[in-house]
Amino acid sequence: MEEENLQKTLDILNQETLNYIEKRKAIADYILDYRKKYIEEYRDDEDKLIEYFDHERYIKEESYKTIDRKLGEFVKLKESPYFGKVNFIDDDIAESLYIGRYGLTPEGSYDPAVVDWRAPVASLFYKGMLGKTSYKTPNGEIPVDIIGRRQLMVKKAKLEGFFDSDINIQDEILQMVLSSKSGEKLKDIVNTIQKEQDEIIRADRSKAIVVNGVAGSGKTTIALHRIAYLLYNYRNQLTDKVLILGPNDIFMDYISEVLPNLGETAVKNETFLSFAYKEINLQEEVSDITSYLEEVLKGNEKIIDEIKYKSSNEFIEFLDKKANEIEECYFNLRPVNFLNEEIVSREEIEELFNIHYKYMPIFRRSQKVKRILVSKLKDKRDDAVRAINLKAKEEREALSPEDLQIEENNIEFRRRLAIRDVVREVMKVKSQIEEWIENESIVDIYKKALEIDKLSYLDLAGILYLMIKLDGKKSNYEIKHVVIDEAQDYNMLQFIVIKELTGCRSYTIVGDSNQRLVKAEEVPAMLRLKEIFGGFFELFELKKSYRSTYQIMDYASKLLDENAVVPFVRKGEFDVLETTVPKDNMEELVDVILNLLEDYQEEKYENIAVITKDKEELNRIAPEIKKYTKILAFNNSDIVYRGGKVMVPSYYAKGLEFDGVIIVDFDENTDNLIKYIMSTRALHRLSVVKVR
Repeated sequence: MEEENLQKTLDILNQETLNYIEKRKAIADYILDYRKKYIEEYRDDEDKLIEYFDHERYIKEESYKTIDRKLGEFVKLKESPYFGKVNFIDDDIAESLYIGRYGLTPEGSYDPAVVDWRAPVASLFYKGMLGKTSYKTPNGEIPVDIIGRRQLMVKKAKLEGFFDSDINIQDEILQMVLSSKSGEKLKDIVNTIQKEQDEIIRADRSKAIVVNGVAGSGKTTIALHRIAYLLYNYRNQLTDKVLILGPNDIFMDYISEVLPNLGETAVKNETFLSFAYKEINLQEEVSDITSYLEEVLKGNEKIIDEIKYKSSNEFIEFLDKKANEIEECYFNLRPVNFLNEEIVSREEIEELFNIHYKYMPIFRRSQKVKRILVSKLKDKRDDAVRAINLKAKEEREALSPEDLQIEENNIEFRRRLAIRDVVREVMKVKSQIEEWIENESIVDIYKKALEIDKLSYLDLAGILYLMIKLDGKKSNYEIKHVVIDEAQDYNMLQFIVIKELTGCRSYTIVGDSNQRLVKAEEVPAMLRLKEIFGGFFELFELKKSYRSTYQIMDYASKLLDENAVVPFVRKGEFDVLETTVPKDNMEELVDVILNLLEDYQEEKYENIAVITKDKEELNRIAPEIKKYTKILAFNNSDIVYRGGKVMVPSYYAKGLEFDGVIIVDFDENTDNLIKYIMSTRALHRLSVVKVR
């Protein structure tokens, strides 16, 4: 039966592919035919032709875009049309649905051959249960009775197997997927989404959804699948209006293929640094977060104190105080005088500032007041010019034709001279207004307030906060949903700035409170977002780790203060191996690392990482290791990961995963949180080389 259904589905897929190719050909033929007629009719009207081709390009792009997207989906479906099946009873009618990466409905039919995993009804497949339940639709909850669920393994259009299950239908498939080798990019998980992950993916879009998940719980993947789910269900509202903020460019490249594989590309990807840089329109270089992390890992107390201060409520209060000072006494108001007449008094200007436009941020208000003052000045200028012209006219009319012929040039000369004096006076008064009403750049105001000359990554949120408070700054482009990854490293000021800039109420915020490189606050800001989102805040906790073997997660869990990680029971072949080498024997250290690399490669592991605490430690071993094997050193964030063997500092490894990891531990005082981050990068094998 399943073989027959697969063949029937592939036949529908082939037919739909041919249909869409025909549709594309029909559009092309229609456009060509219409173009010939139009060009013939308007061959001499260049403007008409330009207008037509602009319109045609838009129509063609939109039509082709839709058709090409469907054809791309069909190509992927031919490999594996579906991965699951759910049988249920709805209103006493037995239904059977196949769930796949994309939907497939034969032309002229309302019954889908394959239901897209993002469709509301597809959530039944991920419930992890049989029996009475319901699924959400735009019209409310629909009660159903699930009577069967089946996982199907289809590869290269062949049915390789299937099994039925009433609970955790994906566990056996999940075991196979987790036991496979890692790739150079993060993969999608549509066929292994777990019940608790699916609930987050389908959560209310009008809330700030915060996921605090342990390493390997699938936080990043959940966030990306949630974007795909939201774009599928709210495409018109969200297309080109989704922003992902990731920790660094290495990470952004690593996750870059998940959304395209799910059929979504209209998403903006930024780091907080690049996002803030563009919003501020900053012209100077700033030191990035990496330089700070290097100092933190070295135990630089001055830098740690700076991070703590600029992450604190005290710093926000300092910025508020500065904004209030500017509100109260930044501008030295002066009356506007023109041609020895006061045209706007100081009291009137005070009224504009403190009553009529009080609702505006101070610098936006000052520009509004400036426009009003300049407008009043222009009115007076026009009055003066009219008076000069009238006087010249009266002079001409008072003269006889003979006298006028003699005096004409003199009258015109005096008229022009008087107008020139008026224009000069206008320019002088405008300059006087600008002297007191123009403000310094907010970047300069911030630097003076903190008494600094050079900016760093830590200052960007503060500058944006002042821009919002003083100038009503909004994001340069419209954003309707924001995803923040590695959110445990964001402070409250950054969250406030993102919320105010975007005006957004829809968020997916993911992080792990155990993976903070700097404990700037006792409780990370991501867990306290109810303070700024109120009732629109919802927190999910994920305690189960799917990434690493039981042995690796058991080792990593002991590094935490609390036993917060529940490893998915996947026994690995290897225990965690610990080796100690003398700290003055570089030759032995290199030998141990090279032998471990060879062992990993014999196990057919393709992606292997040698992880050190920081860049300084990496640079101690990289030149020696490179003498004997081809390996890439990640010593800056511009490097693109293409798989294979790499050496990487702990902070660049965050969010990444590798088949095998070798930790080189030079410092027995390294914080256990750093060791936890390094350990949990490993999928199948972990070795720790202690240099003592």
